[in-house]
Amino acid sequence: MITVSIFPFAPKRILLLTSAFIGLSAISCFADSLFLTVKATPYDHQMARIQPILFTQDGSQRDLTLGLVNHWMQDLRSIPYGFSTQWKTPTEVATAPVADCKGKAVSLYKRMRESGARNVRLVIGKRTPTSRMTHTWLEWNANGATYVLDPTINWTACRVDQLGDRSYVPFYAYSGGRKFRAATAPTFAKL
Repeated sequence: MITVSIFPFAPKRILLLTSAFIGLSAISCFADSLFLTVKATPYDHQMARIQPILFTQDGSQRDLTLGLVNHWMQDLRSIPYGFSTQWKTPTEVATAPVADCKGKAVSLYKRMRESGARNVRLVIGKRTPTSRMTHTWLEWNANGATYVLDPTINWTACRVDQLGDRSYVPFYAYSGGRKFRAATAPTFAKL
């Protein structure tokens, strides 16, 4: 005789399975990147040229508006794209006929820090999960929202929660003297 139980699984297991399913499905709802502080990243040797810019002190202007940031992004977006193997300084970007994502992001980072921006990070990652090459942009927390500032591709700031899951996959970030690894980043990235 075979007995059939109405409860083939223990109630605790069902509760645990349901909780895990809900928790895992909610992960994609978190719009902000989760960054963990690290002592080093694979990009540290490349960052030597722009280290002084990363340490730019907060300026005195505290009313940094999204409109002003968008204006700076448009200025940088209008510079034609040209890849460089080394990180360019903002002075080099301003005087060169072309600039890449690294140079444009560093230039915007410096302007923002000098104008009093807080909670701004220089991010290295991929534009989309299927991108072959890495990309550089900024993330800025302001007015209760997180913005992606990408003066290479976008003309204006984009709220992270409006971008969707398939855009801007962070690997590493820099803010002042602090270095971060994205919690979702793979253990290594192509350099």
